Amino acid sequence: MNNSLSRKKIFIKSYGCQMNVYDSERIKNLFEVKGFEETSKIDDANLIILNTCHIREKAAEKVYSDIGRINKIKQKEKNVNKNYKLVVAGCVAQAEGEEIKKRSPSVDYIVGPQSYHKLFDMIHSDKNIFNDEFLQHEKFKNLLFKSSNKVSEFVTVQEGCDKFCSFCVVPYTRGSEFSRPINDLLKEINIYCDSGVKEIILLGQNVNAYHGLNKNGKQIDLPYLINKIAELDKIKRIRYMTSHPNDMTNSLIECHRSNEKLMPFLHLPIQSGSNKILKKMNRKHNVEKYFEIIDRLKAQRPDIALSSDFIVGFPGETNEDFDQTMKFINKVKFVIAYSFMYSPRPGTPAANLKQINLNVKKARLSALQALLKEQQKSYNKSFVNKKIEVLFDRRGRHKNQYIGRSIYNQSVFIESHRNLIGSIQYVRIKRSTDFALEASLSEQ
Repeated sequence: MNNSLSRKKIFIKSYGCQMNVYDSERIKNLFEVKGFEETSKIDDANLIILNTCHIREKAAEKVYSDIGRINKIKQKEKNVNKNYKLVVAGCVAQAEGEEIKKRSPSVDYIVGPQSYHKLFDMIHSDKNIFNDEFLQHEKFKNLLFKSSNKVSEFVTVQEGCDKFCSFCVVPYTRGSEFSRPINDLLKEINIYCDSGVKEIILLGQNVNAYHGLNKNGKQIDLPYLINKIAELDKIKRIRYMTSHPNDMTNSLIECHRSNEKLMPFLHLPIQSGSNKILKKMNRKHNVEKYFEIIDRLKAQRPDIALSSDFIVGFPGETNEDFDQTMKFINKVKFVIAYSFMYSPRPGTPAANLKQINLNVKKARLSALQALLKEQQKSYNKSFVNKKIEVLFDRRGRHKNQYIGRSIYNQSVFIESHRNLIGSIQYVRIKRSTDFALEASLSEQ
């Protein structure tokens, strides 16, 4: 291998979604078996990997900003006879590989999200600096899964997307929908079980479109997978994200009632409350269908907490369209939601449409976020003096402080003189903040 990597210190930064976090962990595993040690300090590393996100323009530009900052470090290190190798991985690498080399000649290697398992060989050979092949099958066969020191662990079960929403780059950066075989998933999850993991979060661009094969080669769906995972005694909680309304089947909705390990929380993006805008987005569903799904979910699990995504300022969005989105939010009452100003992504159909004035988008986003914040605040406040079940997964910033998640995915913090990490506790909520709950231990 190149002498510049003789120290074998690796720094990995993840941008964007939980799937990128999962991918970064797999990259780290691949390099650890080659003798690399992870470091949290860029200055200490000689292999730097930026695992990027291309969903929004801001996320992509942040990558270029970080590349510039790292390049300054590289130049400084050359003066002391050291040398960094800088890798751009993930969705920006897939979408803008040639542009990256043009804008940032300091980047040494570029690898897409479906071919990062080839990264070590790329660096070792020092020949192919660019790989953007779609190699989902090959990738997962070559990944390494190690025991985890976490209480909650992500597991990617499905990748890619066939929906082709007009604003979204995922079909172009992650490829078509691909589902992992159930036996491979159970092997991975069992590894985590053995190291103390209590919660599994199933990931996919359209996770509820999962259609993996069982050992007999028969295609099975997400509810089947959830039920098989629930059979593992050591797994106490199961969640999944991100879902698409068009793939919310009757069996999956029923699973929210019948499977006690499946948490009563669902992230179900809609993006807009206007049917006209949903059609422009090519979402292939309408507001009425979304309401129907919610009604069916609540019929099975009345206490289910709902989360969503919203894009404001999509091309063609009028004041009336935005008002419809606000009315929609008022009707559903989300416990949390993620909202963004529309940013055109190169190569997507919506990028060619007439764009809305930036100040208009900012004003709409501010109004929408204020409403969402008020709903979250109100929801959390409703838990004061109630007992809820919490899985604690980490220490807080203060002495004897522990943080966990309620069954409704709320952040809960508590003070305790005994170690609560990895335990499920019944707690009483003392007060609520805008984004979290403060609790004390309670008898069941």
